[in-house]
Amino acid sequence: MSGTAARYLYLTRHGEASPDESRLTDAGRRQAALLGQRLRGVPLAAIHHGPLARAEQTARLIAEQLDNIPRHLSPAAGDYLPYLPAHEELPPEAADTWTGFLNRFTAQEREQGPALAAAALADFTGPVPGDEPRHELVVTHNFLTGWLVRAALSAPEWQWLGINHANAALTVIRYTPDRPPALLLFNDTGHLTPDLRWTGFPPELHI
Repeated sequence: MSGTAARYLYLTRHGEASPDESRLTDAGRRQAALLGQRLRGVPLAAIHHGPLARAEQTARLIAEQLDNIPRHLSPAAGDYLPYLPAHEELPPEAADTWTGFLNRFTAQEREQGPALAAAALADFTGPVPGDEPRHELVVTHNFLTGWLVRAALSAPEWQWLGINHANAALTVIRYTPDRPPALLLFNDTGHLTPDLRWTGFPPELHI
């Protein structure tokens, strides 16, 4: 074994959750199963998921559609604020709105996120050691998906805000040793039936 090889990172937001976010809805369970069926042809080495119930349940339902893919609990795949921009970093037209949104979170939530975001970049991105490409799925939440897409595009750190992901949609990023990251697929819901698409988005953003 020598050198490094490509990593293919598959990202999904958990399936639709109940109002108290303690479990998946029936629609969320169907979303997860359909995503698992779509991934049957992918040579996944692992499924990583965050600690919250909606992510764990989604990962388990996806895994039920696959052949003995190991699942790993990862705090870095959890639901947190990955980066807290200063007001002056933000576009003027959105600065007040986004600052107000971020200020609704507790001090603990605001403090713990950046370290977890750094861990997510270390654990889930970049080429992998060895000669064989690796395919990995991360079942996570809207904020981390936006953070990792932002990083792949070398966008400013505040840009995770406004990158939204539908429940059980699929995003794929490729990391290779000899070129910048490539966003191969973003927020794709082709595996979902029309009634299951775009949940997690406000109605005016359903496409």
